[in-house]
Amino acid sequence: MLFDAHIHLHQYEPAERDDMLRTSFASGVHGVVAVSMDLASCEENRRLAKRFPGRVLPAYGHHPEQPPLTEAELARMCGWISGLPREETFAIGEVGLPYFLRKEAEAAGIAFDSAPYLRQLETFVRLAAELGRPIALHAVHEDADAAMDLLERYGVRNAHFHWFKGSPSTVERMVRGGHFISVTPEVLYEDETRHLARTYPLELLLVETDGPWPFEGPCAGRRTDLRMVLDSVREIAVLRGLGEAAVRDAIAANTRRCYGRPEWG
Repeated sequence: MLFDAHIHLHQYEPAERDDMLRTSFASGVHGVVAVSMDLASCEENRRLAKRFPGRVLPAYGHHPEQPPLTEAELARMCGWISGLPREETFAIGEVGLPYFLRKEAEAAGIAFDSAPYLRQLETFVRLAAELGRPIALHAVHEDADAAMDLLERYGVRNAHFHWFKGSPSTVERMVRGGHFISVTPEVLYEDETRHLARTYPLELLLVETDGPWPFEGPCAGRRTDLRMVLDSVREIAVLRGLGEAAVRDAIAANTRRCYGRPEWG
C-alpha cells in the first residue's frame, strides 16, 4: 500500500478526478490526503471523503499563497472545522506562510506585511492542538523555522511539511523535532529534492504529487496523477540503495503514523 500525502483533488475536473482515483486505487495507491485552499474546497473535500470512505482523508484550511482571511472569515472557518463531528477523521491543512508571495513582493520593491499570515497560521496550529489533529504545512526555507516555533509552542507533533526545501540548519532542526516532510515527482530530476530524499531520515519521509501541479523532467507534458508516487518511491529506493518494497512499506507506515490512520494498514 502507498499513499499520496498531499493532493488538491478539488482542482481536478470531476470526471477526470473520479477516473483517476478509481484507477489509482486499483494500481497500488491506497489513499490520499486531500488538502484544501478555502472553505468551499473544505466542503468539497468533505464530500469526497464521504464518497470514498477510507480512501480520501480531507484536510481543512486556507492556503497561504493568497490574501489572508479577515478575522471574521478566519473565525467562521475555524468554527466550521471545530463543529464537525468528533468521529470524523480529518487533518488541518493546507496552511502555512506565503513564501512565494513575499518573494514576489520583495523583488518588485513592494512592502509585504507578514503579520496577518503569522496570526492566521498560529490560529490553525492552535486549532490542530485543541482538536488533536495532524497538520499539513506550506512552509519552505526560512518559513519552516517560524512554523516550527508555533508547533513547539502549542505542542503539535504530527506535522507534515509538504514539498519541503530548506537550509541544512533548518533541516537539522526539523529532524530533531521529528517532523515529516514529503517529496514530489521532482525527486526524479531536481537535485535539492534528490538530496533530501537520500538523506532525510527514512522514518520521517512521505511522498506526494501536489496534483494537479505539473512537473518537468520525465513528467513533462503529463497530467499529474496519483500513480506518480509509485515512480517517486522507486527513485527513492535507488537513491538510498535500498529495496523498493522496504522503502514503500516504510513510507506507507510513516503516512499512517503522521495522519493517524491505522486502518490504512
